[in-house]
Amino acid sequence: MHRIVLDVDTGVDDALAIAYAVRSSALDILGITTCFGNVPVEHATRNTLHVLERLGAAGVPVAMGEAAPLFHPSMKSYPVQFHGENGLGNLAFPDPAAKPVSTSAAAFMVDQIRRYPKQVTLICVGPLTNLAAAILQAPEISSLVRQIIVMGGAVGVAGNRRMHAEANVYSDPEAAQLVFQSGAPITLVGLDVTMQTELSLEDIQRWRDLDSDLTRFLADMTSYYIGGYREAYGDRTGCALHDPLAVAVAIDPTLVEVQPMVLQVDLEGIHSYGRTIADLRPRCTDQPNVNVCIGVDAKRFQEHFMETLMK
Repeated sequence: MHRIVLDVDTGVDDALAIAYAVRSSALDILGITTCFGNVPVEHATRNTLHVLERLGAAGVPVAMGEAAPLFHPSMKSYPVQFHGENGLGNLAFPDPAAKPVSTSAAAFMVDQIRRYPKQVTLICVGPLTNLAAAILQAPEISSLVRQIIVMGGAVGVAGNRRMHAEANVYSDPEAAQLVFQSGAPITLVGLDVTMQTELSLEDIQRWRDLDSDLTRFLADMTSYYIGGYREAYGDRTGCALHDPLAVAVAIDPTLVEVQPMVLQVDLEGIHSYGRTIADLRPRCTDQPNVNVCIGVDAKRFQEHFMETLMK
């Protein structure tokens, strides 16, 4: 089993990623850290604790992290069109019984990586603020972590927050640049591959047919998310599985094709601020710093995702 720490900003697809990771027999979840992003960090933490309770996994430690970007003010704008005001499709639920641990998200990451050197995979599916803070706190973790899987960026496709910028990177571009330049082994699972995946209305119906408390929750929450996709994209009848695909890469790396690239984040552009830019020149002599996912076996991934959540 792979030891993982899952870093989330729990909206709908984060909740699906948490469920996927908890139900996977291939992963040992050391803990979950939370960040601002889809919702304020307090909501992300509450949502995470609630999802874990629904999954019967309330014992998984949850560490609350950063409430705003490290180096500039928060943009104070959340994607309610996709995730709802509360991040989970506006579904009502009581406050979870469990509470977050007293350790900060960054300190939790550092502690786990030091405890299990070369064994911990960080799966980051929100802004990279917590991880950047951890690297600033303990730079040595860049060489001690087994792998960092980042759901973020858009190298060869359009952005989803701005013309060229993907939401997680755009939420804290300086943190993303710091992480990408840290020397850590990084795999980028960006919109280039996640937009090729889809959870369909037929899949939602399969959850409804099971008629369990968990599957009804997943179906109701994701139906709201699909509604946001229909409004934003028009031609899509389902929703992309952004964050679950990052979890899938930890479970089975053969699901994606990767290419080592020199990758940077634009921190100065007026229209391209937050854009992930790869050096695609054939004779680039710089050392690649990120393995970028450029292809995905979407069908095999989607089948495994559904099978895992319907166990």
